[in-house]
Amino acid sequence: MLGYAAADVMNKITPADISDPQEVIVRAKALSAELGTPITPGFEALVFKASRGIEDIYELTYIRKDGSRFPAVVSVTALRDAENAIIGYLLIGTDNSARKQVEAEQKKLDQRLRDQQFYTRSLIESNIDALMTTDPLGIITDVNKQMEALTECTRDELIGAPFKNYFTDPERAEAGIKLVLSEKKVTDYELTARARDGKMTVVSYNATTFYDRERRLQGVFAAARDITERKRLDQVLQEKNIELVGAKIAAEKANLAKSDFLSSMSHELRSPLNAILGFAQLMESASTPVPTAFQAERIAQILKAGWHLLNLINEILDLATIESGKVSLSVEPVSLADVMLECQAMMAPQAQSRGITMSFPRLNTPIFVHADRTRLKQIVINLLSNAIKYNRLQGSVVVECAAVAPERVRISFRDTGAGLTPEKMAQLFQPFNRLGQEAGGVVGTGIGLVVTRQLAELMQGAVGVESTAGEGSVFWVELRATTAPAKLSDDPVAATPAKARSATGARDRTLLYVEDNPANMKLVEQIIARRADLKLLTAVNGTLGFELARSARPDVILMDINLPGISGFDALKLLRECKVTAHIPVVALSANAMPNDIAKGLAAGFFSYLTKPIKVAEFMGTLDAALTAAEPPRGAG
Repeated sequence: MLGYAAADVMNKITPADISDPQEVIVRAKALSAELGTPITPGFEALVFKASRGIEDIYELTYIRKDGSRFPAVVSVTALRDAENAIIGYLLIGTDNSARKQVEAEQKKLDQRLRDQQFYTRSLIESNIDALMTTDPLGIITDVNKQMEALTECTRDELIGAPFKNYFTDPERAEAGIKLVLSEKKVTDYELTARARDGKMTVVSYNATTFYDRERRLQGVFAAARDITERKRLDQVLQEKNIELVGAKIAAEKANLAKSDFLSSMSHELRSPLNAILGFAQLMESASTPVPTAFQAERIAQILKAGWHLLNLINEILDLATIESGKVSLSVEPVSLADVMLECQAMMAPQAQSRGITMSFPRLNTPIFVHADRTRLKQIVINLLSNAIKYNRLQGSVVVECAAVAPERVRISFRDTGAGLTPEKMAQLFQPFNRLGQEAGGVVGTGIGLVVTRQLAELMQGAVGVESTAGEGSVFWVELRATTAPAKLSDDPVAATPAKARSATGARDRTLLYVEDNPANMKLVEQIIARRADLKLLTAVNGTLGFELARSARPDVILMDINLPGISGFDALKLLRECKVTAHIPVVALSANAMPNDIAKGLAAGFFSYLTKPIKVAEFMGTLDAALTAAEPPRGAG
């Protein structure tokens, strides 16, 4: 153990010489203090207790011959003769290295365990939820600070108490524990905790079972999260949703009222306009007597003002329809070349009247855009019309078409007008704002550009302008590019209307007009008077119209919608249910000109739906189409 031979130590050294001298000094001081007597450091310090008959076992460090050291446990016993006199001492030294190493390892393990327990407890205590464990019977075995705060009870008060005691509904709380034991897990189980002072807290209870290392059930681990604020916010959100629903209903009612008002306004304005424009057209085209130059000039002014008023009504209704979100679009691949050609033909007379030259692009490669054909034509015509109206005399309009981005096409309208200042450009898309042009001689409404931009945006496009005062402006519209359709079908809108019948060699046809307004009745009478092949029958309400149709069996019926007694829709229904009138084409002629009015009329079964004021050419074309489609009644020769 020490590396010495017997001869090296016997009768030469004491046990103090192989012990750590510093430890021997410390032992001497400790014994001196303990026993109240001075003890000399050295061999006396090692055997002093034994010399007094006291059993002595202590620890110190032994030093081997080679200088290495090891911990030792020393047991000292006094040796005595027959007379009990001390004749020597027996010191037994045992190497204590292994035990010391075990103790050191155990100390490390103990410290690690304390650290782990501290870390685990810190996690539990820092959790925002109230945490607790219970045994399988629902008795609390541990809690954290949040649980103490939730119940206003101390940890000692909570441990050992039934879990259910701290909730407003003990039976539901107990059922929650049983549910965890049976299902192994519970989430979002709502309970209301009650504190010592009566404070209520709504909590979301989430729990699971836990086990020891032998998988024996130990109990339930539960977390209760305060959801009082969330419940309050949910309640606020629910109330807001109710308010929003109410607001939506109110908005829908307001929108419906707006639509009804616009429809009514349209009807009331169109009815007198029908007489004004209708008779003015008849006067303008009269052959007997031919209007004098003076009269023709006055008639032209009436027509100009009337059509402008009608245009204003149409644009207001169009804007209202778009803003209400009720505009109906039929989006499809549309050929720009076709649209340009049609719009060029339509706008040529207006350009010629002011000496404006129009230049359109030659599209060598067909370009198609994703758009509603009718609405795209409306946009192009609006921008062309503005470029012509606000141009200088003998000016020019250049239309260009080019791709500006992948899948994006821009159509530009460059004019040689006065241009716009930055201040005017900022006001450009404001409804009814004509930027001071209302004082000039160019008629307009200040709505066209607003409608144009909104229509473009509905087709996922955009409208913009670049302008320099004194140099002119470039208005442009961008749309999504697309590929050509697989097969281009004939455009029914562009179909050639049926030509008017010649009176020569044709049998007389009968037209029944159901209308309660004398002025409208008179207008149609004078229009039909120009057709020798047509005979006009009239009725002032729907009931009389139905009876007259049954007896006279006209070829075509012209029906007003707003009639006294039964409406035009009700009269149409009666006609369709009657065998002798079911086949007769019925054309609606009404001042109800909202898009939904027209759609409703066509859906109801009207052959066509004409709006007032009457455009004579359109009226005669529709009438001819209806006469062509008319079949003789069953049983007729």
